[in-house]
Amino acid sequence: MKNTIELPLFSAYKFDSNFYDELFNKNKEIRDIYKTLFKLFSQYSVTEFNALNERAKESFFNLGITFQVYGENSVQEKIFPFDLFPRIIEQKEWDTIEKGVLQRSKALNLFLWDVYHDQKIIKQGIVPIELISSSENFITKMKGLDPPEGVYNHISGTDLIKHADGNYYVLEDNIRCPSGVSYVIGNRTAVKHALFGVFNKYNTHRVVDYGANLLEIMESVKPKGVDNPVCVIITPGVYNSAYYEHSFLAKQMGIDLVEGRDLFVENDFVYKRTIYGPQKVDVIYRRIDDLFIDPLAFKPESVLGVPGLFSAYQKGNVCLVNAPGTGVADDKAIYTYMPEIIKYYLDEDQILSNVHTYHCSREKEMSYVLENIDKLVVKPVDESGGYGISIGNKLTKEEIQKVKDTIKANPRKYIAQPIMSLSTHPTYIEETESFEPRHVDLRTFTLLGKDKEYVLKGGLSRVALRRGNLVVNSSQGGGSKDTWVLK
Repeated sequence: MKNTIELPLFSAYKFDSNFYDELFNKNKEIRDIYKTLFKLFSQYSVTEFNALNERAKESFFNLGITFQVYGENSVQEKIFPFDLFPRIIEQKEWDTIEKGVLQRSKALNLFLWDVYHDQKIIKQGIVPIELISSSENFITKMKGLDPPEGVYNHISGTDLIKHADGNYYVLEDNIRCPSGVSYVIGNRTAVKHALFGVFNKYNTHRVVDYGANLLEIMESVKPKGVDNPVCVIITPGVYNSAYYEHSFLAKQMGIDLVEGRDLFVENDFVYKRTIYGPQKVDVIYRRIDDLFIDPLAFKPESVLGVPGLFSAYQKGNVCLVNAPGTGVADDKAIYTYMPEIIKYYLDEDQILSNVHTYHCSREKEMSYVLENIDKLVVKPVDESGGYGISIGNKLTKEEIQKVKDTIKANPRKYIAQPIMSLSTHPTYIEETESFEPRHVDLRTFTLLGKDKEYVLKGGLSRVALRRGNLVVNSSQGGGSKDTWVLK
């Protein structure tokens, strides 16, 4: 095989040995797990594949799978970009991923309990108090509060990349309101519609059971004295970027999707308004940020939350999923201490390695970052969606100076990492009417409840659709792929 593959749909595919290509091995041969899939795609003419691609788009359109992109002066709603060539992960490889993300979720839950109670890890000098006290996501009202069944991060999203060395590394942990699971299920539905024949030739794990497992997790953390808990999802409303996911999950679980105005608190119990009168609510999966959930406890100007909700939570009369204040643990500055956190609480070495990270609050590390920005990715510690990221080798001299000034103005807010060589995966590019290699990452979803844990066997493979781009977030122009975990 030459650098360019002589097949209609792969005429523009250029193998690059600098990255881990998930379709081809280093000898430029098709990897065994992709041979059946590649054979099928190689048989399509461009016209035939374009028709399949349009069918997949129609599936997404009919399902209403959209997201919103926020610009400086506008908000755009878009159909979520989707690529038909699935990503395949072997069971042995997945076993390591699953154990690794579960390990991190458990360790972060124990860390959160400690941080809001005895703070032993701080007193023993393992994690500095300054990182906790300076975190915008540390909620002092949570100190000493025991969440139902001791669970803070019921839902965790762990972002992984496959590096040029063939190993997976964790880019970041997301335990506030990790989103994207609805796209996982939507991707599977679209692939089944378009490629049902080839799908049946692979023995893959299901992803449609996520909703049932999430509901079981929610019911397991019901308040004391409740036999049959009433669960709801609370959304900021139809203009939220992830509203499709909120409504999708509510339908999957067969529970109500509510807004703040649909709920009220009386005598420290939460009720929802129904045509039959008030109904007590026991567990709320919240997709509203901490400071907006209750105007009486946090931001008085918030019209998204429910007055008195946090008081009901403090009294143990309702469970919030995830718990308020979890964001202190997915702060990217805390991420730098994950090996120590895992060792401290679990007495284990981390299964999935971190990407080496420099935290700019440390003087020596900030000096290194300022001197080497052209070789680093600089990220704010508290942003999501790919916002605020600067990739050094893509910046002009003027842009580099601007990043330096921004870091020096608030070192606590920024971390930096080496520019990692994200693996590439064949992705259909409509402009060239051919598959080309594009960088991908993987968001996994982990659930923790009372005596129950679950990892979705698939996850969201996000793909950077622009050539050479390393930022895969949908808000930054990325798309996604179906992810097949083989049995």
